[in-house]
Amino acid sequence: MRRGRLVDAPACTSALRQLLQRFRPTVEVEPLVVACRPVSATPADEYALRQVVTAALAPRRLLFIDTVRAAAIGAGAAAGALLLADVGAQITEIGLLDDGQLIAARRTDFGTRDVKDGTTVQMLAAVVARLVREIYQQPTVRPTAVAALARGMVLVGDGAARPDLIAALSQTLRIAVQPAAAPYTAALTGAGLAAMAAARHPRDGATPPAPAPTGTP
Repeated sequence: MRRGRLVDAPACTSALRQLLQRFRPTVEVEPLVVACRPVSATPADEYALRQVVTAALAPRRLLFIDTVRAAAIGAGAAAGALLLADVGAQITEIGLLDDGQLIAARRTDFGTRDVKDGTTVQMLAAVVARLVREIYQQPTVRPTAVAALARGMVLVGDGAARPDLIAALSQTLRIAVQPAAAPYTAALTGAGLAAMAAARHPRDGATPPAPAPTGTP
């Protein structure tokens, strides 16, 4: 993966197969996979991910969930109005959620690994603040954004392990910034909970196979 996009399908397929062999469950379970996708993922991005997951895991059902929504669920913070920032190594995603439903989001190809060579933590915080402002400026979601900002922001990903970034975000946004208890695995936990919910309600959220996008080999 590079900047949130799949660039080496064979390598990803091989890695997934190795993980399955290592952690294969000892009891039979429904072949259901929930895959996280970055916000603003294109149909081509989703198709490439679908092809890899299908080749490696051969699921009977494959469901997609936005990473920020999965992280909110995994962090146990999905109820009510919520502003969540997933500041990863290579990309940053901002999500505004209302009772677990993603209603606005922004993404940039900029993350913690870019904080070097003259790029400062304050610059990264400024990028996050710009994305938050862009969401806030949408009239249709502003009441939810106001409520979420009053609550503060939940931070996941690599950025949540950096006290200097947490302080810079709080100072720049003038709100409380709270790192999730398990910031590196919040999205994984949320995807797992979504999978269990989907298994209990097999007709909800089913994602049928998608045709290849135009121009895809």
